[in-house]
Amino acid sequence: MKAIVCNKYGSPDVLHFTEVDKPVPQDNQVLIKVHAASLNYGNLVLLKGEPYLARFAFGLLKPKYSIPGGDIAGRIEAVGRDVKQFKAGQDVYGDLSGCGWGSFAEYVSVPEHALALKPENLTYEEAAAVPMAAVTALQGLRDKGRIQAGQNVLINGASGGVGTFAVQIAKSLGAHVTGVCSTRNVGILQSIGADHVIDYLKEDFTEKGQKYDLILGVNGHYPITAYKRSLKDHGTFIHIGGSGAQLFQTMTLGTWFTITGRKTMTSLLQRQNQSDLNFMKDLIEAGKVKAVIDKTFKLSEVEEAFKYFEQGHAQGKVVITV
Repeated sequence: MKAIVCNKYGSPDVLHFTEVDKPVPQDNQVLIKVHAASLNYGNLVLLKGEPYLARFAFGLLKPKYSIPGGDIAGRIEAVGRDVKQFKAGQDVYGDLSGCGWGSFAEYVSVPEHALALKPENLTYEEAAAVPMAAVTALQGLRDKGRIQAGQNVLINGASGGVGTFAVQIAKSLGAHVTGVCSTRNVGILQSIGADHVIDYLKEDFTEKGQKYDLILGVNGHYPITAYKRSLKDHGTFIHIGGSGAQLFQTMTLGTWFTITGRKTMTSLLQRQNQSDLNFMKDLIEAGKVKAVIDKTFKLSEVEEAFKYFEQGHAQGKVVITV
C-alpha cells in the first residue's frame, strides 16, 4: 500500500510518499481502508520532535511511529476475532493518537476503542476533520471548564480547527459565545453561530473590561496575566494551544494564581476517548455542529499540506484525501 513515512525528525521535507506493507489486524483490531485524514498540532510535534519533552513519548532520537496521522475516516475491511463493536463494511471515524498513529496511509489496523461509527450526515473528508480537534474542544469546555448554560465563554483562536468546534460545542451547551479572530475570519465565526466576534487586529479583548466565566486559549500571544484580568471571580482559563512561553506561564504562574486566588488557570492535554467520539456524533447528526474545512490535499501532497498547516493561518481544518 502507499503511505507517508517519516523516519527522522525535521521539516516537512523529511516526509516520503512510498510503498509499505499492508497491515494485518490483530485479534483486537480492525483493518480500515482509509478514505480521509486530517492535520492537527500533534502531527507537527510528531514531525519535528518539538517540544523536546514530547520525544519521551514519540522517540528520543527518531520517531517511534513511522507513519504519521491521527484523525481518520474510512470503511472497515476486516475485523479481528476478539472485536465486539464493529463489523466489516461499516463506516467509522476515530483518533489514532493513543494507539500508534498511522492514518496517512491507504490502510491501517487499530484497536476498536479508538473508533466510533461515522456520523451519517458527513462525508469521509468532513468526518476526518472531527476527532482530535472536536474532542479537544469538548474536553476543554465540558470536562476542564465545566461549562454551564448561560455562561459567557470566550474562545481565543476561534477560527482554527479546535476553535471552530469550540464555538459550536459551547453554543450547543447553552453558553453565550464570543470568538476572537483576525479580520478575514470574522464571517466564518458568524456563520457557525458565535454571538459576538472580536477582531484582534482592531481591538484587544483583554483591555475592554468585559469579563468571562470561561476562556479557552486556543492560540494567541496574550500573557497569563491578561487572561486573568478578563476572568470573572471563580472563572476558568484553559490553555489549549499557543506558544511554549504561554504554556510555561500557565503551568507556573497559572498554578500560583489558582492556589492563591479565586480564578482557575490550567492547561489541557487531550485524551483519546470513544465516548466523546459518540457524543460528537450525536451533536453532528442533530445539526448542532459541523466541520469547517479550509483546504484538502491528496495523500501524495502531505508535504505541501504540512507546509501550509504550519503557517498557522488555516480557517478550520486541513484534510487529506486518500
